Amino acid sequence: MSEVLTIDRHEAYWVLTLNRPEKRNALSAELVERLLDAVLAAQAEQVPLLVLRGAGSNFSAGFDFTGFEDLSEGDLVLRFIRIETLLQTVAYGACATLALAHGGNFGAGVDLIAACRQRWAAPDARFRMPGLKFGLALGTRRLAELVGEQHAYDLLESARGFDAAQAVEIGFLQGVAQTGSWDERIARARESVLSLPPAGRHWLRSLTRGGNPDGDMAALARSASQPGLKDRIRAFRATS
Repeated sequence: MSEVLTIDRHEAYWVLTLNRPEKRNALSAELVERLLDAVLAAQAEQVPLLVLRGAGSNFSAGFDFTGFEDLSEGDLVLRFIRIETLLQTVAYGACATLALAHGGNFGAGVDLIAACRQRWAAPDARFRMPGLKFGLALGTRRLAELVGEQHAYDLLESARGFDAAQAVEIGFLQGVAQTGSWDERIARARESVLSLPPAGRHWLRSLTRGGNPDGDMAALARSASQPGLKDRIRAFRATS
């Protein structure tokens, strides 16, 4: 059985590749925990740059609903809390982060991209964030800080998809680049990160990232723990 996450360690940067192509890199409980362990390990080793990408046809299809009917609502809530823990670890951690996305990306997979400080995508990339359709407040405030309140409101209210060009226009992405040029994009990000000494990198990240991690976790827990989560997920999946 292949690893659900591969880690390529290079000088000054690690590449974390979501490796469940048969499931479109959906975020299973195992993959979330492996990602969290890898990010924490990189932070402990003071790796300057983390690169996140996906194997196969896309970056990530978001939450893995496989077998959700067999889980208790408490188990489901815990899974969403662990995803928010991962997102906060990426967003507020000591490593600079670069997401490289392609293909169709949904829900928590899009939230993972949004948690990174640099975000680039292939021209074919598409994004959709339908979580509020089943009452889940995951990543909402970070998205609003990234693209502005009105863009975030419009995207989340309608749960409409948007493509790479639209993502650049609203500030979700810094740019679009063919996958064949991603090694060059990584090299540029590495060069930029290393242009500052470690102390300077620390202050840059801490002073240019707002947010309310405790408030976001509380909002997620309150939304996910409302009775009927499984019913809401079931109804959403029946109409999506």
